[in-house]
Amino acid sequence: MCGHCGCQSPRQTLSLHQNVLDKNDHYAEHNRVLFQHLLVLNILSSPGAGKTTLIQRVLHDCDLIAGADPLYRPQKTVRPGVIVGDLATDRDAERLRQTEQPVIQINTGNLCHLEAESVGKAAQQLDLDHLNLLIIENVGNLICPAVYDLGEDLRIVLMSVTEGEDKPLKYPTMFKSAHVVVITKTDIADVVGFNREEAVSYLRLIAPQAIIFELSATTGEGLTSFYAYLNQALSQHVAKVLV
Repeated sequence: MCGHCGCQSPRQTLSLHQNVLDKNDHYAEHNRVLFQHLLVLNILSSPGAGKTTLIQRVLHDCDLIAGADPLYRPQKTVRPGVIVGDLATDRDAERLRQTEQPVIQINTGNLCHLEAESVGKAAQQLDLDHLNLLIIENVGNLICPAVYDLGEDLRIVLMSVTEGEDKPLKYPTMFKSAHVVVITKTDIADVVGFNREEAVSYLRLIAPQAIIFELSATTGEGLTSFYAYLNQALSQHVAKVLV
């Protein structure tokens, strides 16, 4: 007897969260097929860490990225497209469209993350055959997006110097899933009393797998090494596709 209605059915516990993730993972695999000729970046952070500003700078500097790393075959061109996720408004998308690069907005309503299905549908509004780089700006959140695979190649997590050094300790799942961690707004690090050594030590503890970059998208400080990394990632991705 189930104890609620008096029926003889055995009680069952269903994990709805797991079912949702299974569905998402299914769509993520579909996205990987759709995106197979693209290098796909999933950009994540808390609100205000500088995702849009960094992406805007990257879109402006495509020519610099194309020739950034002489050790690898340079890309002739970087042809980006962007998908922006926000709960409401298209303010960030409008900022990015000022670069004259293709940008698609997803408004998630009450969802605090992007899901693979909506990303796949949005991507088909872009001319994917013309692109070689797809940048996904996820919803500003260090919790929910951590467990949602979008079909990306690289997961890039931003943390700004204004957020404190202990973000990796507070949100370990997100940082453990990162391929790259970018410390942003380094131009104001001294003003806000940012302890670089402490922050890096926490990152090394929680996310030893992640490559760390420290930069300011406003002043350009540190962008050279980040662009070289993107160039290398693009070159390696192209080589893998051609095999």
